[in-house]
Amino acid sequence: MKEDLLEKTLQYIREQFKDDSSGHDYYHSLRVYKLATSICKEESADLEIVQLASLLHDVDDYKLFGGNAGAYSNAENFLKNNEISKAKINAVCEIIASISFKGTGVQIPESIEGKIVQDADRLDAIGAIGIARTFAFGGSKNRIMHVPNEKPRENISFKEYSTSNGTTLNHFYEKLLKLKDLMNTEKAKKLAESRHRYMEKFLEEFYNEWDGLV
Repeated sequence: MKEDLLEKTLQYIREQFKDDSSGHDYYHSLRVYKLATSICKEESADLEIVQLASLLHDVDDYKLFGGNAGAYSNAENFLKNNEISKAKINAVCEIIASISFKGTGVQIPESIEGKIVQDADRLDAIGAIGIARTFAFGGSKNRIMHVPNEKPRENISFKEYSTSNGTTLNHFYEKLLKLKDLMNTEKAKKLAESRHRYMEKFLEEFYNEWDGLV
């Protein structure tokens, strides 16, 4: 990506997420951008599409900005205003539309660029950063941290997932612990292994402390 376009995109997302405390802040998008750029080096993909999609992937997120899932006016308008070609705008918006976790309705992007961005976004949802983001998001939505007798739900639909007000701990089982096996690229699969193990160790320690065992 050209330096001037990168700076404009960084400034745009910095402004969009300046007040975010849900774990979907500017730095999340920046980490996804860096991860996606790194993965892209090992794949045959259009780097500019990968970088634009990774930086803009949350600017129309219904969880953050309201509105209907599937509307991408913020990303589209930004790209048009910066004279990005129609073909690349379509490619970026298709990626944004296809990378999100949607309960059992898991989507796999058709393009390698989409697969890379999806992997990068999912990597930032697991491991130490993923744990921190999960509790930040739960707190921002006034979710209870843990209820011992409340079991995680299996095979939930997108509607159930998108309207869920379950506990933060159950989110690990409903989504985060599933992501390791949903990675697309070889590099992401390798990176996911250690992040997944870190979450498992965290949960073991959490339950021991919760029960007053350590």
